[in-house]
Amino acid sequence: MAVTSRAIRVGRRAWGRNHRMQRTAYAALYGTALMLGALAIYALIGAALGRITVMIDDIRYGYPRTMHVQAFVGHGEDAGQPTHLIAINLDRQVVILELPGGDPSQVRSITGPYLFGADEHLTPVTINVQDVDGDALPDLLLDIRRERIVYLNRDGFFRLPTPEEQARLTKTFRP
Repeated sequence: MAVTSRAIRVGRRAWGRNHRMQRTAYAALYGTALMLGALAIYALIGAALGRITVMIDDIRYGYPRTMHVQAFVGHGEDAGQPTHLIAINLDRQVVILELPGGDPSQVRSITGPYLFGADEHLTPVTINVQDVDGDALPDLLLDIRRERIVYLNRDGFFRLPTPEEQARLTKTFRP
């Protein structure tokens, strides 16, 4: 029985002689590293901007998100004091507190919408007072993200519009 030996070809030799294959592999590796780096930078910047936005809202609206407006709306303002309106995002439930004429013993509560979605407890709720139906009484405008809810000033209270009033308001504000 005879024993023979022969050299086994190693892949490194083939790799070392084929410079074109090396350049292609290094270019692909370099491109992949650049893509992963860009993706990591994008994710870090997005997270930082999101956190900065939350911090700015914390400074502006506090936590829970709260906004306060004073206006003469015709509700118990005989003493010359304006009505205080306070909008609160109370763990995703929007609540509006009305102090007619600034009197805390006459507080009225208006239940607003419930907010669905991730981190909606951090959504700022803004309010404004403006006459939208032309009856010379200021109405309450509630803004949440890019949506506006109108509460009409009727009979000394704020209430949501009826379907007929809503159709009339929609016609009025269509471009």
